[in-house]
Amino acid sequence: MNWTPYYTGTGSVPEQPQQLPPPPPWRAPTGKTGATDAVPSSSPASTYQADPGLVDAVNAALHLRRPLLLTGPAGSGKSSVIEQIATELGLGSVLRWHITSRSTLADALYRYDALGRIHAYNLRAIGRPVASRGRVARRSTRSARDDIGDFVQLGPLGTALVPGRLPRALLIDEIDKSDLDLPSDLLDVLERGRFEIPELARHSKRHVTVRTADPGVRHEVEDGLVECEQFPVIVLTSNGERDFPAPFLRRCVRFDMPALTVSTLTSIVEAHLEKVEEDTTDALVNAFVDRLNRGENLAVDQLLSAVHLLRGSRVQDEEQRTRLQELLLQGLGRG
Repeated sequence: MNWTPYYTGTGSVPEQPQQLPPPPPWRAPTGKTGATDAVPSSSPASTYQADPGLVDAVNAALHLRRPLLLTGPAGSGKSSVIEQIATELGLGSVLRWHITSRSTLADALYRYDALGRIHAYNLRAIGRPVASRGRVARRSTRSARDDIGDFVQLGPLGTALVPGRLPRALLIDEIDKSDLDLPSDLLDVLERGRFEIPELARHSKRHVTVRTADPGVRHEVEDGLVECEQFPVIVLTSNGERDFPAPFLRRCVRFDMPALTVSTLTSIVEAHLEKVEEDTTDALVNAFVDRLNRGENLAVDQLLSAVHLLRGSRVQDEEQRTRLQELLLQGLGRG
């Protein structure tokens, strides 16, 4: 298949809308997934190539029921590990908490929409018949009350602590992007496997059904307390951009992702794009590793994109091939 310039930069209107080519396997929409769904052939669970040392680290974390802290550069496959664990253990869909400098433990546990609750209550109060006094007034007031559970939603960490027969798989991605206090704030929750929702603990109802991070799934909370039956399987990732406090590190099983080699990258390319024995692929993989060894910061999906577009005779113009290779393999900055 040759390179097709769908966009020409001229603003010309085609006679019919153009049909774009199918996306690369790793960019195809995954749709809804669940515990019993078949694993797509291009999913991280089926294409990731685990290092033997990583396999030992994962099993140690599973035996000890401790979080696994993976450290390595962007694109080294850290976030793919949890997908493979969840698939091999049959734990269902992975919960994800992507960390930023604004992330707080409270948001990861639950969110309470107080303003939304007040607004909904006022709308219902305006719409109900006006009652002057007595039992009619009291009955009308009760009917206008809203359900607090509609305005409480568990976050990814809170949902991971919901009791169940099997543990949930949770990815806490880029923990080193957090503020200084977040790793320490996590300690108590990760040690005890429980947390309280004060708004529900103070509520008149002992049992309140709330929303979870799983679409359409609700959970009944008793006395405002969420407590797991099985500690979740947690993978934390770090790009190595900061140090963590010793009490936090002591509670994790730690593993540094191994350096990417020509052999490893070739296996990854073949897993995503099937076996491709051609000079273009070999040249791209070798050039990619050389740049990594020089300290440049590149991600594996950049290599996959370059191989997907440039392999074979898709792009026959050499100057264009060079431009595309430089475009797709730009450094990511800090190495």
